[in-house]
Amino acid sequence: MKVAQKETHARSYKRLEIIIKGFANKRRIQILELLKEEPELSVDEISERIKCGYTNTSDHIRKLFIADLILKRSDGVNVRHKLTPLAQDILVFCKKLEYR
Repeated sequence: MKVAQKETHARSYKRLEIIIKGFANKRRIQILELLKEEPELSVDEISERIKCGYTNTSDHIRKLFIADLILKRSDGVNVRHKLTPLAQDILVFCKKLEYR
């Protein structure tokens, strides 16, 4: 394999690792499912609905954002969150695993 191909594969593997680590947590999956049902929620609204502290929820959202699983949109003093198409695919994947 050529050096350029190895580097491309290494970047692909690293990207996969970031995505998988991004959703590999029960709270993060819960947040993804919530945002599927109720897009455009703020951190405060998400933390309230999943019964998790604001700081922890904010950290989970940050990790989901880094993995490109959620989008952020400013709305005055709030930031609204919604799923990316990748996150929607991951939820389908998780459901398939859940029912095996």
